[in-house]
Amino acid sequence: MGEYYLGIDLGGTNLKVGCFNSELKQIAKTSTSTNANMGPGAVIDTIEQAVKNLLAENNLTLNDVISIGIGSPGPADISKGIVISAPNLPEFKNVPLRQLVSERFGKDVIFENDANAACWGEYVVGAGKGVKDMVFFTLGTGIGGGIISNGELVHGFNDNAAELGHMIIYPHGGRFCGCGQRGCVEAYASAASTARRATEAIQAGAPSSLKKVYKENGHISCKNVFDHAAQGDKFANEIIKTTAEALGVLCVNIIHITGPQRVVFAGGMIAAGDTLLQSIKKYFDYHIWPLKQENLEICFATLGEDAGIIGTAALAAHHSKKTE
Repeated sequence: MGEYYLGIDLGGTNLKVGCFNSELKQIAKTSTSTNANMGPGAVIDTIEQAVKNLLAENNLTLNDVISIGIGSPGPADISKGIVISAPNLPEFKNVPLRQLVSERFGKDVIFENDANAACWGEYVVGAGKGVKDMVFFTLGTGIGGGIISNGELVHGFNDNAAELGHMIIYPHGGRFCGCGQRGCVEAYASAASTARRATEAIQAGAPSSLKKVYKENGHISCKNVFDHAAQGDKFANEIIKTTAEALGVLCVNIIHITGPQRVVFAGGMIAAGDTLLQSIKKYFDYHIWPLKQENLEICFATLGEDAGIIGTAALAAHHSKKTE
């Protein structure tokens, strides 16, 4: 009888696979190109080969695997295991991913949105361990999220709950978001939008040491903004304040909706460290209602890039134990 779980993180560029024992200790992991432009069939072939290679390298076979978890980006029908569409997987339109992977391996497969999978990973063994109610944000090109309520992921009526980056915080005259709405928190506080706001201001003539970066590179990165802020650049610090305030307001909104004990931030932007974390906490304290003291814990994720494979394997284990 099998005693291992596989976690698969399907990204537009890279495919990651991890093997975990029953205690969710990582046995091995691998990463390869997704081959996304070649279509769903080629992607399933890539998954199969990556899994077989990983198992063989560790003297294991599919007989040693209990079940498989897989996380995919984009809107999905979670209950049916269908990827409706995915921005970085151009050929994926209404693809029954769970069924295809299950048929290929002859195993039960748990399908989940990639942000929810990362959220579950942090909840089970990462920064959310020990709580029952948690909210998770990823700060990258956009802002993804996940919600744990009473120990379970929240999917909502149409399986697409927790699009937390598209909560509107500036409805009147707010910045346009890539989703088509105006004033989303993502339009202010993602890594990409933080860099974009800085670039636009520099192009308009804002005084800053970032001008040199823009002239040399033709663009400004989020890391550039934080680096120059750390060096005392006033303009860069103002950009960061807007980012941190938007995230602080987001925490205020989410505490009134789900009442989490802990909010966990992940993604490349958390490399900014305490500078960002303390600013988010400051604006949360400033904007939260004064009616009662809130004890929300705001912290950074701890699993890094492995959150997806850990989360999908942990979901496979969770569902397997529920059905025993």
